[in-house]
Amino acid sequence: MPGITITVTTVLSLLGLGIAFFFMKRVTSVPLDLGLEEKDATRLRFIHGAIADGAMAFLKQEYKVLTIFMLAFAVIIALLINDTHTPDIHEGIYTALAFLFGAAISIASGYIGMKVATQGNARTTVSAKKDISHAFDVAINSGAVMGFALVGLATLGLVLIYVVMRWLLADLGQENNHILMEVIAGFGLGGSTIALFARVGGGIFTKAADVGADLVGKVEQGIPEDDPRNPAVIADNVGDNVGDVAGMGADLFGSCAESTCAAMVISAAVFAADPNALLYPILISAVGIPISLITKLLVNVKTEDEVAPALMKLLIYSSIGMAVVIFFFTMALVPEFFELNGESYTNMGVYFCFLAGLIAGLAVGLLTGYYTSEKYAPVQEVAKSCETGVATNIIYGLALGYKSTVLPYLAIAASIFISWELAGMYGIAIASLGMLGTLVLTLTIDAYGPVADNAGGIAEMVGLEKEVRRRTDILDSAGNTTAAIGKGFAIGAAILTSLALFAAFISIAGTLRGEAISMSLLDPLVFTSLFIGAVLPFLFSAMTMKSVGKAAFAMIEEVRRQFKTIPGIMEGTGEPDYARCVAISTQAALKEMIAPGVLIMGSPIVVGFLFGVEAVAALLIGSLVAGGVLAIASSNSGGAWDNAKKFIEAGNLGGKGSEEHTAAIVGDTVGDPMKDTSGPSLNILIKLSAILSLVFAPFFVQYGGILLG
Repeated sequence: MPGITITVTTVLSLLGLGIAFFFMKRVTSVPLDLGLEEKDATRLRFIHGAIADGAMAFLKQEYKVLTIFMLAFAVIIALLINDTHTPDIHEGIYTALAFLFGAAISIASGYIGMKVATQGNARTTVSAKKDISHAFDVAINSGAVMGFALVGLATLGLVLIYVVMRWLLADLGQENNHILMEVIAGFGLGGSTIALFARVGGGIFTKAADVGADLVGKVEQGIPEDDPRNPAVIADNVGDNVGDVAGMGADLFGSCAESTCAAMVISAAVFAADPNALLYPILISAVGIPISLITKLLVNVKTEDEVAPALMKLLIYSSIGMAVVIFFFTMALVPEFFELNGESYTNMGVYFCFLAGLIAGLAVGLLTGYYTSEKYAPVQEVAKSCETGVATNIIYGLALGYKSTVLPYLAIAASIFISWELAGMYGIAIASLGMLGTLVLTLTIDAYGPVADNAGGIAEMVGLEKEVRRRTDILDSAGNTTAAIGKGFAIGAAILTSLALFAAFISIAGTLRGEAISMSLLDPLVFTSLFIGAVLPFLFSAMTMKSVGKAAFAMIEEVRRQFKTIPGIMEGTGEPDYARCVAISTQAALKEMIAPGVLIMGSPIVVGFLFGVEAVAALLIGSLVAGGVLAIASSNSGGAWDNAKKFIEAGNLGGKGSEEHTAAIVGDTVGDPMKDTSGPSLNILIKLSAILSLVFAPFFVQYGGILLG
């Protein structure tokens, strides 16, 4: 049995869960009525309760649908997957169990993050009455619960599934070690499948509410954002949590599990007799837990000017810490020399693969911040384009998105080249884990964003003094920039993760066939499949954006109806029907998330069954290359439009109420589904297609290519 690796990983995983519990208690210990008069306290409790209840009600409905789907898909896995070389062991049953376990862990992670985010928002608001330092602490501690809990659960889950499946499949022998790794890959598939629906469903929910609130409330009625007279304002705040907390958490949980599974699948033959080296990929993520804790304790905020730099320091300091500590673990756990596919590699090469991914991830995040922050020229150019109307704003925003793909893709390409040269396909998987090395704090900062955003909305709806809203706006502004960085980081991690999974798929398919998988671009089947793969992200993106449009249409109609029919709503004497708007977003999200999900999960299975392994491999590469570019462009265009609007609202180019502001609002509305629905959801497309293909590799090898004879 493995010794040091599994022991250290288990201890660090439990440490992460303990830290998450500690920060949760820190957040909930802040009284909801801190420093408030009774009238304001009553109003705040009502709004806080409405947001929390709406978020949990959506999760409950979503998880009901997902439970049915996951059980049905687990049956499909159990029936279709088997390794003909070991007929006495039905691999599909064990893979289905791992799949359900991964889904359960992902659901638990999303629930914990959502729960604490909805508890932290109002407490950030009341803390902002005191000073910016206390408000920042509550918001960042709320995010820390998500970060530490999710990584702790992910690494502990991977250790548990390895130990359990190793025990259940004890008779396999080292010559069939690939089967154990294929089974464990089911864990990653379960997490990624939940991520698909959490991202798509949450994205549709939040953008339907956001678009309805903005177009009717801000544009047609001329009332401020987060005005309590707007019927969609509660749904908008609920959406911030279901999309940016539960959705992002599930996305990065999937990346962590999938990258780890890919590395273990590739190294199954090499390190079969050395479990410490085999489980080294799990340890990489676990090591991030104590480093992130130390980094968080070192970074404090005392003044308003320190908020944004503090968030950036968290990422940079933790990256430096990971670079130092992982060196020693790599030297201790990975053999000094090892062979993979006939090539000789070293543990120092493996470390440099990790470093290449870590640096590339930081570069992609910082580049995303440059292209989406109002502090820099690209967004300011988009804002200035509003002087000549909506059309030029849209043109400039799209151009920015397209241009912003170049440097991040070059950074990712460099990390791929370096990693492939230094450690082959295994190096790619380690690079993807390197990019996820700061996952704890990336999740912390990303969950911090919607907490701060909600805090400002609650301050507005309660009617607290302007100083409170000014402080929460400072927190929110810093969160917007780091949220954009987080989206870029998630996309970069998805690209490397998908490539690692592709490499694992090729490796497993070759092992099952008994010969290496080779493809030629001159093969018409391969070339055609590349084209099909390249178009899938565009079809998926179109489906998700249209879903937002349909849901937003229903929301706009409802908000208009309430403004017309509820007496005194504009005067503040009538109470809007907030619950109805939450219900519309919930129903639309649950209905519209099904079709994109079927497209992603069905495409590799159908192509593999009809045309075989080579067609699936080409499909994955086409989808990866095109999907990554589209994801970065969509996310950055949307982020730029959002911050161009905020740049104008800060008093530039005419300020609030000007024609430039109206043009910026429309641009932001166009960009909302791109940055929060279709763009981030493309992460899941390229990863889920690859992990699905990896898990179904035995099926493709055994039954695939029926149309080719």
